[in-house]
Amino acid sequence: MSSRDLVLIALFAAIVVVLGLIPPVTIGFLPVPITAQSMGVMLAGCILGAKRGALTFLLVILMVALGLPVLSGGRGGLAILAGPTAGYIFGWVAGAFVTGLIAERLVRDSQGGARQILGFALAALVGGVGVVYLFGTLWLAYAKGIALPAALLGQLPFIPGDMIKVAIAALAARSVMVGYPLLPQRG
Repeated sequence: MSSRDLVLIALFAAIVVVLGLIPPVTIGFLPVPITAQSMGVMLAGCILGAKRGALTFLLVILMVALGLPVLSGGRGGLAILAGPTAGYIFGWVAGAFVTGLIAERLVRDSQGGARQILGFALAALVGGVGVVYLFGTLWLAYAKGIALPAALLGQLPFIPGDMIKVAIAALAARSVMVGYPLLPQRG
């Protein structure tokens, strides 16, 4: 791993922390707030790729474990990593990896802008939403002792916001690719 990779990982971890400064939106009947930090999964995967994107979130989790208030709402500490939202937090690592893996395979410099945006959007949707929801929903159901179908139903209020995050991440990743491509290319 090069020093450039380490700088990019640290930079994106800082971006995730800054996204956490945006106040979370809580829905009274759900234990999981709507945060901007989940968009960091999509951005890191699409812009940095699988390996560096996942390492970004391992660094964020390390900061949380050390008690730093880096999560949305100024949260941090080991208790957060065992609470009902822990599945989403750990899902960020896998989500960034899958997002990056898909982006590395679908998006090329030689493609037109619309095709690149669609590739990034698909990567963000599958990894940044699907994988994160999978981890989060399974842990939430277990931690809260609720049935899996009920936990899945509880995801519905988050979908419109996550679709907006997918669009923003795809457009941002395309813009970065045009100006300063960082995404590793895999065949």
